[in-house]
Amino acid sequence: MDRLWSPWRYEYIAGGGGAEPESGGCVFCKLRDHPEHDAANFVLHRAPHNFVVLNIYPYISGHLLILPYEHVGELDAARKETTDELMDLTKRCQTALREVYQPTGFNVGMNLGRSGGAGIVDHLHIHILPRWVGDTNFISTVGNTRVINEDLATTYQKLRGKI
Repeated sequence: MDRLWSPWRYEYIAGGGGAEPESGGCVFCKLRDHPEHDAANFVLHRAPHNFVVLNIYPYISGHLLILPYEHVGELDAARKETTDELMDLTKRCQTALREVYQPTGFNVGMNLGRSGGAGIVDHLHIHILPRWVGDTNFISTVGNTRVINEDLATTYQKLRGKI
């Protein structure tokens, strides 16, 4: 029997699958509050109301998150200037991902609330992922394991300065 090891996933699973720790606070607010660690945290861009970061548990290479600085869990509770910029940054991310990865499509979306699939329910964010025809495979479906073709540091270097 063949085995595909992904030990980096253990930290995610053991930590509650991305859920906010009871006492640790919001992981996204920690990223927001420590710009001095942007490179180590894979923060690609900071704008006045939002910032862009690599998803450290990506579905595919180039999986980005656009996050408001404002700690708010519902889209309709966010300020207009925040949501306007959130969408502008999503468009800029699409342009950067298209330039760097030449995908044939994109997934863009938000999961709001626990039942909506949000791993971090109290801090909204947009996911944007480059996609290609045939980029899904049996490993994800059968093995419940993602195969990512480059490490986060490589993805960060490719996208840094593009957004």
